Amino acid sequence: MSQFRKAVAVLAVATATSTIGISTASAEGVLFWATQAKPVEEAQAMRQEVLSGYEGEVDFQPSDGGPWLTRLQAELGAGKGKIGVLGSLHGDLISLGDDLVDLSDVDLGGAEVNEKFMELGKLGGSEQKYIPWMQATYVMAANKKALEHLPEGADVNALSYDQLIEWAKNMADATGSPKFGFPAGPKGLKHRFFQGYLYPSYTNSMVTKFRSAEAEQAWNKFKELWQYTNPGSTGYSFMQEQLLTEEVWVAFDHTSRLAGAFNDRPDDFIAFPAPAGPTGRGFMPVVVGIAVPTTAPDMEAAKKLVAYMVKPETQVATLKATNFFPVVSTELPDDMPAAVKISGAAIAAMSGSADANPGLLPVGLGKLGGEFNQVYVDAFERIVLGGEDVREVLDSQAETLRGVMNEAGAPCWGPDPASEGPCPVD
Repeated sequence: MSQFRKAVAVLAVATATSTIGISTASAEGVLFWATQAKPVEEAQAMRQEVLSGYEGEVDFQPSDGGPWLTRLQAELGAGKGKIGVLGSLHGDLISLGDDLVDLSDVDLGGAEVNEKFMELGKLGGSEQKYIPWMQATYVMAANKKALEHLPEGADVNALSYDQLIEWAKNMADATGSPKFGFPAGPKGLKHRFFQGYLYPSYTNSMVTKFRSAEAEQAWNKFKELWQYTNPGSTGYSFMQEQLLTEEVWVAFDHTSRLAGAFNDRPDDFIAFPAPAGPTGRGFMPVVVGIAVPTTAPDMEAAKKLVAYMVKPETQVATLKATNFFPVVSTELPDDMPAAVKISGAAIAAMSGSADANPGLLPVGLGKLGGEFNQVYVDAFERIVLGGEDVREVLDSQAETLRGVMNEAGAPCWGPDPASEGPCPVD
């Protein structure tokens, strides 16, 4: 641990002790310290429906990110603590590599954990610093009416961007109006599409190759798709609404923003993976991992709990409790909500596809996260809505992006290769 971190940890001890030490001093069993399942009903479901099947005592304590890190740093600085297991986003765990034990020896009992997520859990090294715990993501959705207009020979679960464009054109030609919808409104998640789907699919990058020839190809491809996109998309935020009114027949959005359509009319809609480009099927998983700090008081008990959390039946129970999807291959029971079953199948197909190319949520940007997102939003508005020259816009926006990365000092995250210092923009 660096001298700076030790200093921070020492300063944090008093705060951690006064705010949360009392509440956990008498806790028995493994202290499961997590940033997820914070709402009261989710935390209760975790305790009563997920962890009740564990053979041993578990004290599940969810926390906001700040106090979560403060408590952890305090224990690391003291060289001992009560936290047995950590649960948090990949972006939170990636900065803790030296303070997490190697979980390579944990017996997962034959659970088939997503290989790409397991690789993420190595944090760029050879040791398994965390085991994937759960995931959320964005998918495509379609009214079943749209399926008859699929390009000949196309598999909806393995589309390319060219096939998606042809499909959108077919629907527009057949109905007389554009039927593809995109969340380009002020509260839409359009930036996540460009960052985690379009760029990884064409450049195998999110940052470094922002202004590359491959990026130029990607934006030109999206301009083709925009020709057959409902013009009302610039006001769309939650695509479930437009799917239900049938303003659009095919759309992209976060699973939570499609759930209303799937639950209200489950027989009318399907979900399917995002399309693939030249460098794979880009998608943005929200990966949550489970790890063990080096200061865990009982390593054997902590590792036993880690193994329990990835059992297929535990993964299904976690889905019911949190609405985060499994990271293991498992069948979902019939009593799940329609949105869970519909989205779950698409997520499994997307994350498990041979050409899956995850583009992770940005890491290390701090307060500059909004400025980072705005780079992609501005590129979209200038190129697609404003009709500006793609090359000129990318050159201009690349300078802004480089400034953000340098100011934040954020190293690269996947799919960009690891960097020493700020992630470069070529």
